[in-house]
Amino acid sequence: MNMLEVTSPFDGSVIGEVPLSDAKDIERALQTAHDLHRNKSAWLPLHERVAILEKLAQLMTTQREQLALQAAREGGKPLQDSLVETDRAIDGVKICIEVIRHDHGHVIPMGTTAASVGRRAFTQREPIGVVAAVSAFNHPLNLIVHQVATAVAAGCPVLVKPAMTTPLSAWSFDQLLHEAGLPEAWCQFVLPADNELIERMVTDSRVAFLTFIGSEKVGWMLRSKLAPGTRCALEHGGVAPLFVAADANLDAASAAITKAGFYHAGQVCVSVQRIFAEQSVARELSKRLAAAVSELNVGDPTDSRTDVGPLIRPEEVERVHAWVEQAQGQGAELICGGKALPNHCYAPTVLYNPPADAKVSSSEIFGPVVCIYPYTDLDAAIAQANSVPYAFQAAVYTASLATAEQVYANVDAAAVMVNEHTAFRVDGMPFAGLKRSGYGTGGMPYTIEDMQVEKMLVWNTNIT
Repeated sequence: MNMLEVTSPFDGSVIGEVPLSDAKDIERALQTAHDLHRNKSAWLPLHERVAILEKLAQLMTTQREQLALQAAREGGKPLQDSLVETDRAIDGVKICIEVIRHDHGHVIPMGTTAASVGRRAFTQREPIGVVAAVSAFNHPLNLIVHQVATAVAAGCPVLVKPAMTTPLSAWSFDQLLHEAGLPEAWCQFVLPADNELIERMVTDSRVAFLTFIGSEKVGWMLRSKLAPGTRCALEHGGVAPLFVAADANLDAASAAITKAGFYHAGQVCVSVQRIFAEQSVARELSKRLAAAVSELNVGDPTDSRTDVGPLIRPEEVERVHAWVEQAQGQGAELICGGKALPNHCYAPTVLYNPPADAKVSSSEIFGPVVCIYPYTDLDAAIAQANSVPYAFQAAVYTASLATAEQVYANVDAAAVMVNEHTAFRVDGMPFAGLKRSGYGTGGMPYTIEDMQVEKMLVWNTNIT
């Protein structure tokens, strides 16, 4: 069996290994999952799924520190944030339990027409079929919970394919699921050795639902090649806008931006990236941000004092720096940062007023860089925010209800936060990318619903 060595993005040391999957492994996994779903007598009843997930949450709680440290080592997210991620993942499993405990269909009104007199109709929910879960590196444990625990909750057999850079958390989660009582065939860890195998797996006609978290390019490509009837949900990235009005609480705004702009070195799909600040407060905001950013500890993600860790790959450091230099060449003012640091880290960076056509203004940088754009007209600032082909979450800091309403009504976003940053998320809430940023809605209740179908029964009570 071929194995993949997993290395730390901080120092390149080998931290573990997981098995790679070849074409035979993928075929066996697909057929096993397909046969399992087709045999309805083998479906896991609701009470068993609840018991498995309850045991899973207990096991994860007892291994909280180990899971967080493993995620920090393989993904580079600082330990303090990886502990929060682990707590969210545990809570996510509990949300799945809450959802399926109240899982039900609907009663369909009958007797409303002469043709429906004497009929009764209702629906119940059934698992959709085999789920292929393709995940990303930036939340190596919590994303797996969102994609895999939901499949288990829905009653679907699932093939879980984590990011090649961060497979250890998914491997551990898979093992914990089986330890909690889930038969191995119901969740199979697969790690195709090349992209062709991944595509072949995802587009196979035996896959009923694809849940994909990753790059826009790959997500839309896979969706275009899905077998007829396969449903999907895609979660890509954004270029999140945050508005700071003249009446905003600048202390609160700068603290939130410092966290949400540089959390996990900006490698989050809803990280604050574009800050539209009213001209009278833009310079003051930039000063406060520079001061706050200078206090951030950059370095080893396994150190509890670290605020910002490394980027996931060395080439990402080079790319981020090239974008920053390009913006400066086009007229952006460098407020702070703007340089590579040892161990694949990048200095938290604040740019002032880069042009709209700079890459930092029009594309997701996925790095520790935020941009401040002074504005005099809020409608014009909103129009600039809307000019990119991405839309996910947005935010506004203001004391004015009218200003908050103006942003909420006009900005392109699936969610707008008022006096909260763009990266705010509770795992049970809807989480959806618009435009190129995604397809469908994430969040435990919404994903479980996507992974099930409503099956209707109509009963003619006139005939005995």
